[in-house]
Amino acid sequence: MARPATDALEPFFKVFPALLGRAATPAERSAFGRYADLLILWNRTHHLTALNTRAEIGRGLFLDSLLFGALLPRAPLRVLDIGAGAGIPGVPLRLVEPGLSLTLIESRRKPVSFLHALTRELAMPDITVHHGRAGAVISELSELKSKFDVVLTRAVGLGVGLIEVAMAYLRIGGRLVASGPPVGSPMPKIDWQGPAMWKTVEFPKIGLARAFLLATKED
Repeated sequence: MARPATDALEPFFKVFPALLGRAATPAERSAFGRYADLLILWNRTHHLTALNTRAEIGRGLFLDSLLFGALLPRAPLRVLDIGAGAGIPGVPLRLVEPGLSLTLIESRRKPVSFLHALTRELAMPDITVHHGRAGAVISELSELKSKFDVVLTRAVGLGVGLIEVAMAYLRIGGRLVASGPPVGSPMPKIDWQGPAMWKTVEFPKIGLARAFLLATKED
């Protein structure tokens, strides 16, 4: 049965040229479709997100994830997603850039179970999933210290504590990229003493702008 046009990922795929400079490949279309369908299925019992249609997931989760790509260095990259939830933003970025080596950290059990199911569904066994709080995970797995080029997060409670935890995972010169409040809202004051700045990235071809906090690990 054909899906109604209002419940499709086509609007999401139409922004690929503006964001990536190319069209979505057939493999990407298939992978994002399976991703959305699995998330909708799990939402029926586990309520992982308030978004319940392909169109909502495409714009609210997948598109939002790809906006992070404007601030990523060129691959290959070792990327950590803290508070990954349903895999956002890490997994969509990995789907469009195979040069990302992706690790996900999530403290809640249901999303962790979903992430394991998702990596099986997408045949991506190279994506690593850790269950726990980021501060505890690095205490238990010291091999993750100073390993990553980029740490990503969409965490709501962005503050000094989260920044300091992210720094423990980053190599020297590595970068934290954290999503901020809607453009036009006051940017929270971050009392972290290292190099950090709020940056608004504009995507005029699709009529979007997004604020990000960037923080870099020094010697």
